[in-house]
This record gives sequence, structure tokens and C-alpha cells, in this order.
Amino acid sequence: MIRGWYIGSSGMNAQQNRLDTISNNLANVDTAGFKKDVSVSKSFPELLVRRTKADGVLQNPFGSSDAAPIIGKLGLGVETNENFTEFEQGSFRVTDEPTDFALDGQGFFAVETPLGERYTRNGNFIVGKEGILETKDGYPVLGENGYIRLEKVLEGAKFNVNEDGVVQINAREDDGTDEIVDRMKIVRFDNERYLKKMGNSLWCPTDVSGNAYIAEGGERPRALQGLMETSNVNVVEEMVRMIEVNRAYEASQKTIQSEDSMMSTLWNKVALAR
Repeated sequence: MIRGWYIGSSGMNAQQNRLDTISNNLANVDTAGFKKDVSVSKSFPELLVRRTKADGVLQNPFGSSDAAPIIGKLGLGVETNENFTEFEQGSFRVTDEPTDFALDGQGFFAVETPLGERYTRNGNFIVGKEGILETKDGYPVLGENGYIRLEKVLEGAKFNVNEDGVVQINAREDDGTDEIVDRMKIVRFDNERYLKKMGNSLWCPTDVSGNAYIAEGGERPRALQGLMETSNVNVVEEMVRMIEVNRAYEASQKTIQSEDSMMSTLWNKVALAR
């Protein structure tokens, strides 16, 4: 009976982890470029239960032997296996802001942080006081040649970014030439599923994901100016999953209550009767 307590509690812990993941997804439903997480559980190894003594013996030409018939399998509960991120493309929202960007396809913007180079899908950028393209947290957005400097934008000039990520200052009436600033550093990874979330819509590589490399050719996503990628969280799906988790949690909880009731009967009645 005590084993039943541990099995029920393992189920409650696994469902609590799922609920935490779903809650985080719902909390970030309006976060630009957010990618939802999925909690995956697995069962502990099952035991094959046999009787230690049989009702009879097996006869053979050399005598007899004890039989130990198989009773069945015994589960030992469940545990959280991993939390992984689904990198499905989110929908696009038109903002018409020149500093808002979205990536159409797999890939990441590169930004400079105090911890080193990090990566994001959140293209809600601004032009900082020093004329550098930055995230809302003040991290410089990187081009292939360093920071993307847009000092002339602070002076009233306009800029545009084409689908390849090339940043250029629009021509003024007095000179009639466009000035190419840089090309956005848009990167890919060998195994993007294993990137590590760092908070604030940032990601960092791991040994399994591999290092970042600049996306080129067919691997390079389109950079869309004046749009933002919304999160890929489906509120209805997450709410349905939350209901499922609550029901599964209640089922595990009732299992423990039933085991406790049976154990109470054993201690208070059977033991006293003996």
C-alpha cells in the first residue's frame, strides 16, 4: 500500500510541472516572438511480478521443479522527462514601425548582452540614444560587422531593411544616394530544439544545439520590417491542457486518499483484531 502513495505523489509532481509550463505559456501569450514550452513525462520502468511459490510443481523427465507463474506488470509511477520548446512560426502583426521586425522562417536575431552574444525572435527594437539599434532591454542588435549604427535616424533620416536583412539609410533630397549601413546578423543552429532559454526572450546555445552560424541562401529567413511575430501560444489549446492537468492531478490525489483510507483500516481494525 505504501507503494501506492509514492506512485500517486509522482503523478501529482508530474502534473504540477505540466501546470507550471502551461501557466508560463499563457503568461507570455502577448510576448512578441515567444515560443511555447511542452512538458513531457515518462513512466518509471515497470516490474514483472511473479509468485514466489506456486500452487503446484512442474513435472519433467528428471523430476519436478517449483513453478512461479507471472501475475502481471506493476507500474512505479511517472516523472517529468523534459521540457522542450516548439519553434513553430507565430503569426505576424502589422505595426508599421520601422524599428519592428519579424523573421519569416527559422532563425534568430543576434544581440550583445553582458553575458555574451545571445539570440532572440523578438524583433521589437528601438533606436537608442547613441543611435544604435537595440532591444527594449537596451541590448545592441548585431549586424555582421558589429553594432547597427543609425545616428542619422536621430537627425530625422529614415531607414529601411530589405528581406535579406540589409540595413540602409534612405537617400536625402540633396545627394540622392542610399547609404548601406550593415546586414543584420541572422543565425541558425544545427539543433535549434536544444537551445536554452535565458529569459527576456533570449536564447543561448548548448553543446547539443551547436554554435550559431550566419544563415545564408535557402536557410536564411526573410526579414520583414514594420511587422512583429506574435507568440505561437494557442490560448484555447492551453486552457484545454490545463483542464486535463487538473483532472489528472485530482485523480492522483484521490489515489493517495484511497491508499490512506485502506492503510487506516489496516492499522485501526485488522491490527487491533489480531
